[in-house]
Amino acid sequence: MTVDSQELRFRTQREGEILDITRKIQRIVDSSKLKDGVATLFVPGSTGALTTIEYEPGLLTDFPLALERLAPKDAPYGHENRWHDGNGHSHVRASMIGPDLSVPFLDKKLALGTWQQIVFLELDVRPRDRTVVVQLVGD
Repeated sequence: MTVDSQELRFRTQREGEILDITRKIQRIVDSSKLKDGVATLFVPGSTGALTTIEYEPGLLTDFPLALERLAPKDAPYGHENRWHDGNGHSHVRASMIGPDLSVPFLDKKLALGTWQQIVFLELDVRPRDRTVVVQLVGD
């Protein structure tokens, strides 16, 4: 069993940004010595999230609208009472989606469905420098 760890770094531009990082993760798998295993992705921080989605215009509109229904920006948040930084909803949304994702890879190819892409969600209210830790475990 071998472990290969790398980091993906990028800057986001705005709240609600959904970035397709599938190709970048696939390149990390391609560059490793591993053939089969699991790619575990993790976002350090409490206002970014990882998931999979069909990365197409309809869902890129639908997903933020669903998040607004689940954790509205204008709802009262205890976080605001403490920090007054305008991102209480960002923390709640990130917690609901989660900071990590595991994707198997077989014969150096991510085992994703035809219409399934790996995405990073910027949920904070301002641009951020982000890191995704990618750890490959396998043979």
